[in-house]
Amino acid sequence: MKKTFSGRPFPPAARRQARGLLAAALIGVGTLSAAAAELGADVQGLLDHARTQNPELALMRAEAEAAARRVEPAAALPDPLLRVELMNVNNYGNDAGFNLLPNKVGETRYTLMQMLPWWGKRDLRRDIATADVRQAQARTAAAWTELSMRIQAAYARYYLAAGNERLTREILDLMKRVEQIAQARYAGGLVVQQDAIRAQLEQTTMRAELIMLESEKRQQRARLNALLARAADAPLAEPLALRPLPPPGALDAGALAERVRAANPQLMAEDARLASAEKSRELTRRNRYPDFSVGLQPTQMGSRITSWGVMLEVNIPLQQGTRRAQEAEAEAMVAAARARSQNLVNQLVGELGETVAMLDAARQSEALASNQTLPQSDLSLRSAIAAYENGRLDFTALLEAQRQIRKARQEQLKAQADARVRLAEIERIVGEPL
Repeated sequence: MKKTFSGRPFPPAARRQARGLLAAALIGVGTLSAAAAELGADVQGLLDHARTQNPELALMRAEAEAAARRVEPAAALPDPLLRVELMNVNNYGNDAGFNLLPNKVGETRYTLMQMLPWWGKRDLRRDIATADVRQAQARTAAAWTELSMRIQAAYARYYLAAGNERLTREILDLMKRVEQIAQARYAGGLVVQQDAIRAQLEQTTMRAELIMLESEKRQQRARLNALLARAADAPLAEPLALRPLPPPGALDAGALAERVRAANPQLMAEDARLASAEKSRELTRRNRYPDFSVGLQPTQMGSRITSWGVMLEVNIPLQQGTRRAQEAEAEAMVAAARARSQNLVNQLVGELGETVAMLDAARQSEALASNQTLPQSDLSLRSAIAAYENGRLDFTALLEAQRQIRKARQEQLKAQADARVRLAEIERIVGEPL
């Protein structure tokens, strides 16, 4: 059975002070300056910074550029060869002695040769190099979507830590005022001293929680700075707001699965790998046919060119066992690339379904907390303050009302952060913003 208190009316000044508790207990992160544009105030600024400053992205872009530079050489003819043969350098049969000058030996033969691959091989090498470029570019895009997801997730957790810290400070301020009310009521003989002591214990507990929350906030700040390629202790602005969620209609799992197949950079990289493997298989099959070398041979005697000759070389593809092994390897590489692509599709679609479900749950939790739990907790706190002020409620019930509204606000913050983490994961899977 709850104990109630009765006695003379509460003093007017203290009554006004009690009403002030309502303002301190009102839920909200608080109004922050909209003019704050420092790095960290919003997630888009962090993404813009990372896009230009992250060394991993710079590495991937450089690799893609290097791959693009390999396309032209892949289809180019090899450099021609020039051979110079000095015949009869000891000048046998005439009065001249040993000599290495072309016009002072018995005969000098020049051979200019150019290797010509079988028809279609150069085009296949170009196609392979082009597929490698697409693969490198897709890997760069995949690296960006992964980095973007990690930044957005870290920012959501940074926002959660900062929000919990602000909320705890607000409730701590509330408990300080509750302690003052309890002290005033105790001085008037209306309540026992234990009320004030319990208010002090509640404040001590909150100060201990603040230490942990400040530590969590520093950890998230260090994690964000690492993703931005900045020093761990580099300053970041307080997070102002989370990005808005897309409408529920934009999160249809079936439509998103189609977008995954069309736009996911990991799948695009696997498609390019498959195309490269198929072209490599075709090139391996073309190795059944010979390559050619053609040449021109002028012959010099003294200071005159006395004769001309032409030459043709053909390599003979006799090593059938080697070629069959190479063709079997190329066929296996195509099958592996195709299976890897299909496995990745199944994995991504499965992850997408799970993440969409988790986002929907987080959205519903936030709506429940905002529309029901918070208004109910706020009404409960208002009633508890009024009842405690008039001596109709004990201190335990007031503490419970305070804890309920704090818990509701924490649940709301957590649901908001979870929803943004899931949204970032969905965008990573889809490969583009929603």
